[in-house]
Amino acid sequence: MPKKWLNCILAASGEGRAISKTSLYIMNKAALVDEIHAKIGGTKVAAEQAIDTVIESITSTLKRDGEVSIAGLGIFSAKKRAARTARNPRTGESIQVPAMRVPKFRPAKALKDAVR
Repeated sequence: MPKKWLNCILAASGEGRAISKTSLYIMNKAALVDEIHAKIGGTKVAAEQAIDTVIESITSTLKRDGEVSIAGLGIFSAKKRAARTARNPRTGESIQVPAMRVPKFRPAKALKDAVR
């Protein structure tokens, strides 16, 4: 499993806080492709197509106001967020933020227990 470290964060951590390399493991799409390729075999292109299909399926279901439940992982859904007034922190000016739908993820109990 390839590990990618954020060297710039490690270099910038000289502000009195030490950051260990073990806490900076990052899993991205390329790392997922490598994991699937190593586990299942085949080509990396096929592994990437599998990941793309999962992402596209979740996205299209959420666009249709559906819900995606993956046992052991969690539930993806879309939540309606009401319009609100926000404040620009730089200028202090009030800004109207329109109502919108945002993605939401509720982790499954198995995932919560695994992370603990």
